[in-house]
Amino acid sequence: MEFQDVVRRRRMVRRFTSEPVSPESLSRILRNARRGPSAGFSQGQAFLVLQGDDLAEFWEFGADWTSDSVRTAPVVIVPFSVKDQYLERYAREDKGWTDRAESHWPVPYWHIDTGMAALLILQTAVDEGLGAVFFGIGPEGAERLHTDFGVPATHEPIGVIAIGHPDEPELSEDASPRRIPRRDLDEIVHFGRW
Repeated sequence: MEFQDVVRRRRMVRRFTSEPVSPESLSRILRNARRGPSAGFSQGQAFLVLQGDDLAEFWEFGADWTSDSVRTAPVVIVPFSVKDQYLERYAREDKGWTDRAESHWPVPYWHIDTGMAALLILQTAVDEGLGAVFFGIGPEGAERLHTDFGVPATHEPIGVIAIGHPDEPELSEDASPRRIPRRDLDEIVHFGRW
C-alpha cells in the first residue's frame, strides 16, 4: 500500500471479526514499532502483546476506557514508556549531562517517542489490511497490568492498541469525525509567525 493511502485509511476501528491476526503481520507491526524516533537512541519503549487467555484476563479490567465492542480484537499491544532509559542515556559522556535529572527535559520525550511507536503500530496495521484502535487505560488498569502481567514498575503504559480484522465497513454513525469536521490547515499551520 502507498504511504499516502495508509495515512488516509488510518482510523480507529472498534469492532473486529473473529479471524486471527497472522504471526507474520504481528511480527511486522512489532518490528516497525522499534523504528520510531528515540531521543539519543535511548530506546525507552517496551510492548506487551496479549492474545488468547492472556487477552481474556486483560479484558477483565482493560476495557473501562473504550467500548465493549473492542473486546472482539484478537490482539492487544500495550506500549510502555521507560523514563529511566532516557535519564540513563543522557547521563552518559557523549550527551554531556552528568546526572539523571529529569529537570533537563522540557517535555517527557519517553512518552512522546512511545506515542510515535504507537502511531507506527496503527499505520502498520492499516498497511497489513487490519484495523486498530488506540485507547486509554486508567490508573487501576495500569496497576493491574503491572501486577497481573509482571510488568516492571519502571514501565508506564501510555495506552492500549487493539488490533484485528475490521468488522466495520466505514466510520460508525457516532464516530467523532462524522460529527466534528477536520480543522482546515490554515487554522493549525502557521508559517513564520502565528
